[in-house]
Amino acid sequence: MAEDLIIHTNISKEAQYQSLIPQIAALISGEEDQIANLANIAAALKEQFNWFWVGFYLVKNDELVLGPFQGPVACTRIKKGKGVCGTSWAQNEVLIVPDVDQFPGHIACASASRSEIVLPLYRAGVIVGVLDVDSEYLAHFDEVDANYLKEIISLLNA
Repeated sequence: MAEDLIIHTNISKEAQYQSLIPQIAALISGEEDQIANLANIAAALKEQFNWFWVGFYLVKNDELVLGPFQGPVACTRIKKGKGVCGTSWAQNEVLIVPDVDQFPGHIACASASRSEIVLPLYRAGVIVGVLDVDSEYLAHFDEVDANYLKEIISLLNA
């Protein structure tokens, strides 16, 4: 596939995901390098949705280490159980945070971030990282995002 995306913005959020997912699948199909795939997924999501920050943290030893991302500079290392990313990792669950200022122990990598969604990333059933998406708007993410982002992440194990 050519490395160009067809971006649709004047359609519903669901329709945007439904248009983007097959494009991401084609983009990463046949590529075995995980970092390259994570980088392209982060770029595709950022381009489609224009979120404030989108990227991956990868498990290395007992912490999450910054991986491929799109957006302003970010925290480099996050301990398990700390912040939204570390909590998602520790609890093995998707976290949707409508207001990061209300999340106990939120790590403010960028003061402009107002809401966040974090999803565990698996390889052979083991958490190997998280997908972290931040918005400058309150309550920006919901179950629609969670469901479609899970589908996108699952493409990495296909």
